Amino acid sequence: MQIHEAIKNRRSVRAYKSDPVPEQSLRKVLEAARLAPSAHNDQDWKFIIIKDIKKRKQLAQAARSQSFIAEAPVVIAAVALNPERVMSCEIPAYAINLTIAVDHMTLQACEQGLGTCWIGAFSQEEVKKILKIPDKYKVVALLPLGFPADSPRPKTRKSLEEIICYENFNE
Repeated sequence: MQIHEAIKNRRSVRAYKSDPVPEQSLRKVLEAARLAPSAHNDQDWKFIIIKDIKKRKQLAQAARSQSFIAEAPVVIAAVALNPERVMSCEIPAYAINLTIAVDHMTLQACEQGLGTCWIGAFSQEEVKKILKIPDKYKVVALLPLGFPADSPRPKTRKSLEEIICYENFNE
């Protein structure tokens, strides 16, 4: 699949088959994160791979009872190792670095025929407790990964003209 096709076809999957994710496919998804750029090439991140059903169920509860998270055979937790670092543009570096890395994973997953859903609605403290993550770090996203169990229609998107402007901001 061309990258353009992966971008067009990627969607948030909220229903997963119980089929296991092939290890080779999982490695390709994780390799996509490893290759992602980061500010100063610091790569201040860890990715925790969760396959244990008990932990997946606990994560689903910590994520406002989003039960589909536990259905996915794999959940990846993206963790910032230096959450205090702020770039000169006044944006925390982890917010950009991990966004790029997780997006790389979602596109690679799509290319592998796998589905994902970027989860940001969760209790930071509960997830840290479940995964034994030290307080000084920050969980940025949970990413369920598995074969989609449904085929919903693609979502509509605004036209390009509605989201761009040239030279200066205009409403």
